[in-house]
Amino acid sequence: MIGFSSQIKTLCFIAALLILIELINVFTGRLLSQFGVIPRHLTHLPGIFAAPFLHGTPAHLMANLFPLLLFMWLSMQWGKRTFIITTFAIIILSGLAVWLFARGAIHIGASGLVYGYFGFLVLAGFRSKKIRYLVISVIVAIVYGGMLVGILPLSPYISFEYHLFGFISGLVAAWYWAK
Repeated sequence: MIGFSSQIKTLCFIAALLILIELINVFTGRLLSQFGVIPRHLTHLPGIFAAPFLHGTPAHLMANLFPLLLFMWLSMQWGKRTFIITTFAIIILSGLAVWLFARGAIHIGASGLVYGYFGFLVLAGFRSKKIRYLVISVIVAIVYGGMLVGILPLSPYISFEYHLFGFISGLVAAWYWAK
């Protein structure tokens, strides 16, 4: 289990890192955005590791920041090992799926991670068969269940693919590592 103060420090570090990257991106005329995922371009395959840290605008970052930090914190309740494995699984699986199957565009943003943690949190409590985790799963499903609309292709400017593949990656992570 990760201690509460370590959880808060980790979340503050992630928030500061995302804000710093966004500031650099703003002041360089969005130069960093080129490091996102462009599907089926070999030179953009490494973008699967950069894309979750890049955002199109400060508003895009702010829209992702609160749910990201909340879902990260809730995911930390399964312990350090599960949290780290889940995080890397979501980044790699969703990024690869976007690279393989998404429409041609630059895909960036932490929403793939947000949806990944959401998928993890919804299923992990049921997989663990522990009451405290089950309570987290039920509350997250009830309060944030409306997020599932985001996996639909409703806007040409939103990577529903990252939402969809993030969610699926979170479900996979919960299936394998939430016990």
